[in-house]
Amino acid sequence: MTKLTLGKLAGIAGVALALSLSIARAENWDVATPYPEANFHTQNIIQFAKDVEEATEGALTFTVHPANSLIAHPEIKNSVRSGTIPAGEFLLGQLANEHPIFELDMLPFIVGGYDDARAIWAASKERVTELLGRQNLRVLFSVPWPNNGIYSSREINTPGDIGGLKMRTYNATTDRLAELLGAVPTQVEVSDISQAFAMGRVEAVITSAATGVSISAWDFVDRYYDVNSFLGKNIVVVNERRFAALPAEVQEAVLKAAEAAEVRGWEASVKNNQDMAAVLVSKGMNVQKVAPEVEARFKEVGQTILREWLARASEEDAAVVKGFLKD
Repeated sequence: MTKLTLGKLAGIAGVALALSLSIARAENWDVATPYPEANFHTQNIIQFAKDVEEATEGALTFTVHPANSLIAHPEIKNSVRSGTIPAGEFLLGQLANEHPIFELDMLPFIVGGYDDARAIWAASKERVTELLGRQNLRVLFSVPWPNNGIYSSREINTPGDIGGLKMRTYNATTDRLAELLGAVPTQVEVSDISQAFAMGRVEAVITSAATGVSISAWDFVDRYYDVNSFLGKNIVVVNERRFAALPAEVQEAVLKAAEAAEVRGWEASVKNNQDMAAVLVSKGMNVQKVAPEVEARFKEVGQTILREWLARASEEDAAVVKGFLKD
């Protein structure tokens, strides 16, 4: 009887030990994103987190922090790099000052649509992954924004109408675009756009219809010009050392979920591009194309920015976009 009791106790102790070790190995990673929870990018990350949790049976979970609630957008990349947080999402073009290849998909009025955007990402992904890898960052997936247009508090009927407009920008490329158009660049995060309009800090915003819907742009502006400027991409990264420390099967599950998130995200972007302009119209906004002379000026500025980019880029990086960018 004593031996049987001791055996049972040993078995119970073994189960308890295994359970405690399993709990000790389970990890929860914070993910910082600048965008509102309702935004399709954030929803895609939330689904990615669910997929990983399910695939790993809770060995790795993610807590998604939207709308700059954990780390401000400009600090997300370096916070992941240093290990302050294990994962985050940011606009790749925000790193334009670090290297020309990060700016590629933000070059305005160059890419014609999603097919071109896919081709450029396929050609540049290896280079982007390599450069971020040198910074202790593991690229998981990247998803484009829908085409960016211009929200304006006043009519834009001629190129001269843009002159002096205080235009919200968010990286070096959009700063340069505003300057060449004669506008006044003013850097403002997405979460602060409505307040910036209310305070008169900005009079125009270049961003997607999706962002306009997520921030209820109709509350502070009534015009959206569909100018098909560019499809900038967000990129989701994790700290490489933290990733490498995960068990092999957990790493595999993360990478598999990331592949699915990239496919799902691109599909969501395409659908969002089609749907969100209609939402703006339903909210009473005037959605329209610009006049031909304004469009011609935009394309002229796009070519100037392209020439400047090629002057900065190495032959290797310029070759990445051969066949996609037009002289």
